[in-house]
Amino acid sequence: MANIINLGVVILFLLGMAAMGIYFLKRNNSSEEYFLGGRKIPGWALGLSMVGTSISSITFLALPAAAFILDYRQLTPNLFMPVAALIACWLFIPFFRRGRKTTAYEYLESRYGTGIRLYAAIYSMVGQLIRLALILYLVVLPLSEMLGIGETSAILLFGVITCFYTVFGGIEAVVWTDVVQTIILLGGGLLCIVAVAVQLPGGIPQVFEIGMQYDKFSLGPLDFSFSERTIWVMSIIGFLGFITEFSSNQNVVQRYIAAPSLREARKATLLCIVMSVPTWIFFFFIGSCLFAFYKVYPSPEVNAMKPDDVLPHFILTEIWPGVGGIIIAACLAAAMSSLSSSINAVSTIWTVDCLRLIRRKSEDHFELVNAKLASGVAGLFMIGGAWIISVIPRESVYDLGTVLCALFCSAGLTPFLLGFFTTRVGNRAILFGMWAALVFSVYNILNYFGVLPPQLRWDIHIYMAGPVCNLVMLIVAVGYSLARPEPVTDRLRGLTVWTLDRES
Repeated sequence: MANIINLGVVILFLLGMAAMGIYFLKRNNSSEEYFLGGRKIPGWALGLSMVGTSISSITFLALPAAAFILDYRQLTPNLFMPVAALIACWLFIPFFRRGRKTTAYEYLESRYGTGIRLYAAIYSMVGQLIRLALILYLVVLPLSEMLGIGETSAILLFGVITCFYTVFGGIEAVVWTDVVQTIILLGGGLLCIVAVAVQLPGGIPQVFEIGMQYDKFSLGPLDFSFSERTIWVMSIIGFLGFITEFSSNQNVVQRYIAAPSLREARKATLLCIVMSVPTWIFFFFIGSCLFAFYKVYPSPEVNAMKPDDVLPHFILTEIWPGVGGIIIAACLAAAMSSLSSSINAVSTIWTVDCLRLIRRKSEDHFELVNAKLASGVAGLFMIGGAWIISVIPRESVYDLGTVLCALFCSAGLTPFLLGFFTTRVGNRAILFGMWAALVFSVYNILNYFGVLPPQLRWDIHIYMAGPVCNLVMLIVAVGYSLARPEPVTDRLRGLTVWTLDRES
């Protein structure tokens, strides 16, 4: 009976989201509307959309799992988000709002040329596809248990439903459904904490007491080592990760461009700062609550579970019928927000950065059709990737996602930073650095999987692969530019911090 009630709540939520998608479907008459909503979406809505996109089902399920099994060291990277976002408000947003850009990578072509634009666009699409698979897998965990079906069937079921909703909605549907989904997400998380508080004898204070006893609030070891997940490793990947997010991630840049003005774009980013960090801490605390709950009420079943399965199990066994359905709907809301954003981003990158370069001409109807087809293909990759993740051994899905991105999506930041902050580094230098980074990425992959002989391996935590790969690209590109400088021309006007005409 409880499952039937929960399922009813979830179905109502999905029907509501589908109705919003159908409403916005009628408004997508051009590629400009599909990708940017006519560049007229208000800043507050874009800000909530940015929060919803960053607070995916990875937040809803994987962050509590990370806190439950270990401590808060996975929170450390997120603490650097405000620094990166403020830098974006000051420096990055004006670059992307200059002219009639649609993607982040159009800037790179203006700054360097076509080759580096394609390199960065392809890297970004790979990262988005990995993220899609991770999020879909996480969201099927509660869905699978609630419906009593296997993970593979749930991946296929929810993947198909999500594709139907996201392929046709366009960015305007993504943003406005994000607003609703973010509110539902936060409400669902709050209900989880309330459910623990009313069932523990000591309430919330007991959560802190047990957490302190088992050192569950630690941000990681303070040892100055790069071979473990110390606070230094997590801080570096956090700072570089969020600088990358706010300078070159199409999900974010697309929202800068969709705003009607520079002021509204900055308002959206500031709202994202104010809401995101407290929300991340909030979801880590859910993991602490679960740890305390199962210390007070031990469960052999929970002890045998994967960390990512603990919160879905708690929702379906310890929370009242109907309320559990609301929390599952919140989890689905988190996933739909992120999935729709990433699918739309992949579609935009393919259409604007790849298809237009191949065809060398623009036909809006043709591009709109291909954009929707690209969204569908991204959905298929999402479903296949989620199935692969379901059979891969890992500590947690959050950890697996960080490892995959470190290995395969490592050097997307450096081209933007060198473009923004130097006039010396030109096309030849950045291409030379790009090839060096690609070689280093292959080395990292071989090193991680133990293919290399012992004398060629290095002892550094895999989380550091991304920062070091960016450093390799930076050193090689700057070194090449010093050895063989390219002339500074008027072509750089408006493309670096030294030559930018700022929008008033």
